[in-house]
Amino acid sequence: MLVTGKELVKILKKDGWELDRINGSHHILKKKEKTLSVPVHSNRDIPTGTMNAILKQAGIK
Repeated sequence: MLVTGKELVKILKKDGWELDRINGSHHILKKKEKTLSVPVHSNRDIPTGTMNAILKQAGIK
C-alpha cells in the first residue's frame, strides 16, 4: 500500500498522534513522550521501507 506523506500524517492523527511542528519538509508528530518524523514531499509516495519503519515506531505495525 503506497501512501503520500500527507496521507500517512492523517493515519497517524487518527491513532492519537498530534502535529508538534514542521521542520522543512518533515512533519514532527508527538504522542506522550514519543516523537515521529514523517517526510512530506509534495505528492510523492513514501517508500515502503520508510513507511513500515514509521508505523513500527508508532506501534501500529
